Amino acid sequence: MTLDLQQHLIRQMVFSKATFGPGARTNGVLDHIQKEIAEVRESVGTVKHIEEWTDLVILSLDGLTRAIWAGTEYSVPVDQAAAHAVRSITGKQSKNERRDWPDWRGMSPDKAIEHVRGNPEKAHLE
Repeated sequence: MTLDLQQHLIRQMVFSKATFGPGARTNGVLDHIQKEIAEVRESVGTVKHIEEWTDLVILSLDGLTRAIWAGTEYSVPVDQAAAHAVRSITGKQSKNERRDWPDWRGMSPDKAIEHVRGNPEKAHLE
């Protein structure tokens, strides 16, 4: 099974607006994300672990699409807002791939690994 991300986002955006109302709802989405983060931590080593990570993905996509769609006061058609989200995701992935990253083998698995800042050779790519 493959996923057409743009079509999925359209489906999710229509459901979310109808179910949870219009607007960015930034604080509400972030509040829900914080609760799901706790559930991810609590579910390590159980069958629920994947489901909790999935909830985080869905909530993050909801936050992203709400920021785009609500930011245009819904004047942009849902398919264009979804396309914008897809471009944002793929663009950010490309940006991350161009960045310098420290060797993960020397990093703690319990701490975030952040890109190397201040590389003048790649500054124009940031």
